[in-house]
Amino acid sequence: MKIAVWIASSLLAFAFLVVGGGKLLAPAGELQQMAEGVPVALLKLAGAAEVLGAIGLVIPAATRIMPILTPIAATGLVVTMIGATITNVAIGEPASAVPTIVLGAFAALVAFARFGPCAIEPGRTGHDPLTSRAARS
Repeated sequence: MKIAVWIASSLLAFAFLVVGGGKLLAPAGELQQMAEGVPVALLKLAGAAEVLGAIGLVIPAATRIMPILTPIAATGLVVTMIGATITNVAIGEPASAVPTIVLGAFAALVAFARFGPCAIEPGRTGHDPLTSRAARS
């Protein structure tokens, strides 16, 4: 199960990095043409959330530095995909909601796994910062 969660996390991170990065790097004029009434600033904000979420899906768990951030990032991506789904339906593009539902569902599974059965323990630094200086004195 742990390998499946790592694979799902990595694929999700790649997907969100590509999609979010595209929104962040696209010129405002190009985004405006594709936006269908959605403000460009909102698309840029969503892109930033997707890129940060992609980083959060992998880096904290892989480094074991604050690994609790991984399920939090996955939960944030679920919320982002709920907003994207609602927006797609509201602008009259229900077919565009299918990928956001799928990505949101996978992000929810990763969040569940990382909060529960496949949670990552923080790494050990080898010293206790509260007693290190006191022990040397």
